[in-house]
Amino acid sequence: MPKLVVRSDKAPAPVAAYSQAVRAGDFLFLSGQIAIDPATKEVVAGGIEAETRRVLDNLTAVLEAGGATRADVVKITAYLADMQDFAAFNAVYVSYFPEQPPARATVAVAGLPRGVRVEIDAIALVAR
Repeated sequence: MPKLVVRSDKAPAPVAAYSQAVRAGDFLFLSGQIAIDPATKEVVAGGIEAETRRVLDNLTAVLEAGGATRADVVKITAYLADMQDFAAFNAVYVSYFPEQPPARATVAVAGLPRGVRVEIDAIALVAR
């Protein structure tokens, strides 16, 4: 099964040796996104809520480039710099996945790139 690298100009360009996403068969594997505005290339201001929205908007752009939507997401892993942010993070997250949310793991980490508070990666099932 060949793999296809997926790229969206509506999400931040990778800053290291990784792809925004890779499609393999019916699956689309999305790399972790952080709260970088693709237009300014800067981390968004406004705390965990603004960061979570930007991350999910970035993921949505990569999903669309790979032929998927948020409804196709089957698994998400969310990384929080501080579990005290969980309630605020979750309130925004729920607005992006209001019905039939994907499976999710949320973990606290010691640090994230560029000092952000949240990073999210995803796996989507894409119809052929």
